[in-house]
Amino acid sequence: MFPEELKEHRVVEALTALDGVLLDGSVDRGEVTLNIAPDRIVAACALLKNEHKFVRLSSVTATDWYPMEPRFHLAYHLHSLDRNERIRLKCKVSGDAAEIDSVYPVWRCADWYEREVFDLFGIRFRNHPNLTRILMPPDWKGHPLRKDFPVHGHKYSYSKD
Repeated sequence: MFPEELKEHRVVEALTALDGVLLDGSVDRGEVTLNIAPDRIVAACALLKNEHKFVRLSSVTATDWYPMEPRFHLAYHLHSLDRNERIRLKCKVSGDAAEIDSVYPVWRCADWYEREVFDLFGIRFRNHPNLTRILMPPDWKGHPLRKDFPVHGHKYSYSKD
């Protein structure tokens, strides 16, 4: 399940102790990636921030693997300033109900990252304080980074008002 170099990593041990959080993980070119159960992302992030000093959320992003299911893969990039250590958490989210809990209660900077993912991919973040578009106009139809979004965009007309 876990590669040898990952088994003794203190973060893996801590997340394994939390029931149902850690699904699997990998190390590639020295970068640690841990796959987290989507319904436990907030618990995992809170543990990593409070007990393992990953105080900086440097980004939240997504990829669309349409037509595969689960369609969306969310990536959270964390940084421990004390140890200058980085870690990536991944969650897989179904395209049918593309939603996950917001990590805003853990890191307030998640506000804009999650809004960008919502705007471009249409993934909803439950309990987000202001889940509105951030890059596209408020009345824009669709989510432009979805693989099923038309290459030339939807027909869109601006009103003269």
